[in-house]
Amino acid sequence: MDATLAKILSANAQWADTVKAADPGYPGYFELSAKVSQTPKVLWIGCSDSRVPESVITASRPGYIFVHRNIANQIQPDDDNTLSVITYAVDHLRSIEHILVVGHTHCGGADAALKVATGKPGPDQPVLQRWLTPLIELASKIGPDDLQYPGSLTRLIEESVRVQVENVAKSEPVCKAWADGRQNLWVHGLVYELETGLLRDLNIKRGPQT
Repeated sequence: MDATLAKILSANAQWADTVKAADPGYPGYFELSAKVSQTPKVLWIGCSDSRVPESVITASRPGYIFVHRNIANQIQPDDDNTLSVITYAVDHLRSIEHILVVGHTHCGGADAALKVATGKPGPDQPVLQRWLTPLIELASKIGPDDLQYPGSLTRLIEESVRVQVENVAKSEPVCKAWADGRQNLWVHGLVYELETGLLRDLNIKRGPQT
């Protein structure tokens, strides 16, 4: 067996044993979770970056967070992948109370968009170029002078989170939920700082009356 896969399987077995030892009652955690429908209160829309595992950085067990991740945590109106996750979370699960759009510092997707916006070579893969087009356009709107100063990447990441929060708030399933009286459904924007391991609330919040 490949050493990397063997390490993953071994670590998984140790983790499962640790969870069982901490919850020895019957039915145990895994037996119960297999029999009961999931009822997470949080939908996390984050980046695919391997350094930002939502369950790890929030110390959450399985079942606590419903998750969608893609390159640079984008919510594009014509992307059925993201919209299907939002629809399932809001319409089907109906337990979701908070949708978190989470960017992170040193984001490779945002960095690529920033380079293109400042005249530098971008990704040479067509699929990545297409996916990052809205982010490149956002970077271009910030202005060439502002894109040159230290901290411009973090600014683009924060601006992108703001835009994605608005995109979620304007999505059909969320608008429909608010129109149907879902007063407990909110959308928030956060940034995870790789340097500190902390989530930073951008104080961007959208809800039924905002």
